[in-house]
Amino acid sequence: MRRIRHRHGTLTVQHVPTPAPGPGELLVRTEAIGVTLPVVRKLTPHGGAADGPVDGPVGEVVGEGDDGAGPEPLGGEVAGVVEAVGPDVAEATGFAPGDRVTGLCFGDAYSDAALLHTAMASAVPDHATAHDAVALVRGGLVALGALEAAHPRPGETALVTAAASGAGHLALQLARLRGGAGHVVAAVGDPAAKGDFLRALGADAVVGYGDTDWGPPADYALDAVGGALLGPLVRGLTDGGRLVAYSSGGGTLAAHELLAGATSVTGFQIGRVARERPALYAAWREELWRLHAAGELRPAVAAAFPLAEAARAHALIRARGNLGKVVLEP
Repeated sequence: MRRIRHRHGTLTVQHVPTPAPGPGELLVRTEAIGVTLPVVRKLTPHGGAADGPVDGPVGEVVGEGDDGAGPEPLGGEVAGVVEAVGPDVAEATGFAPGDRVTGLCFGDAYSDAALLHTAMASAVPDHATAHDAVALVRGGLVALGALEAAHPRPGETALVTAAASGAGHLALQLARLRGGAGHVVAAVGDPAAKGDFLRALGADAVVGYGDTDWGPPADYALDAVGGALLGPLVRGLTDGGRLVAYSSGGGTLAAHELLAGATSVTGFQIGRVARERPALYAAWREELWRLHAAGELRPAVAAAFPLAEAARAHALIRARGNLGKVVLEP
């Protein structure tokens, strides 16, 4: 099978034997692989280009290299069909070959076949495609969890940054569907290019990060950008406003900015919920599927690239050009 790994930011395709699932694992023949901003950032030191030629496939190699430091795996969301299960998996979980599943893979997600731990796997319902699954489940869980951390109240104004991203476009919809927001503001880098997409998903207003006026103060903000945007976000909240940060972009805030408006800031990480509150994690996942089945929550796939063109997928996200989720197809 093929898998893509990286070394010092350079991607390579390797041809290796298909692995056998161990205890608690599923071998999944992948149909769609989600590309995430944290992975792109990992391969882009200091914001520079890292993936090699943007318009061509990554290089092909066999084996682990000859410098003693083998290429590292790339994790991400996967969706596909179970080909084999590890010892006792069928008895313990009910998963069996032929099942359609999705989940987060911490090993080699960029591959023709991925090993997925049963704790991170869930069945894909009949109404959903593989693209729906990778666009909805992980990004949707992040979006829904961040929204819950904001403690939304009906009728409030919500501000969503990176609103056209894989998680952001779902957070925008969930603010209305689950949070009962009376007014939803989408913040992006390029309102002209992304405005129509976001308004079609329910945004009442679309603003740019550099705009001097974001409209009336928001009651809460769901932030996937971080960095230098944190200050303007806090200043754009009403007194007592809540900022939920789920970005890997870092950033700092001055304490006096929080004190001035009695603003609260919460960091959210979906992995912690998965580890410590699995029942809640499962309930959120079922809620997402219910909303999707009802046609109320609409996951969008911005683009699908062949597996060997992962560099192009990374470049699209790095340029912030995507409208929804970016996926790879083996």
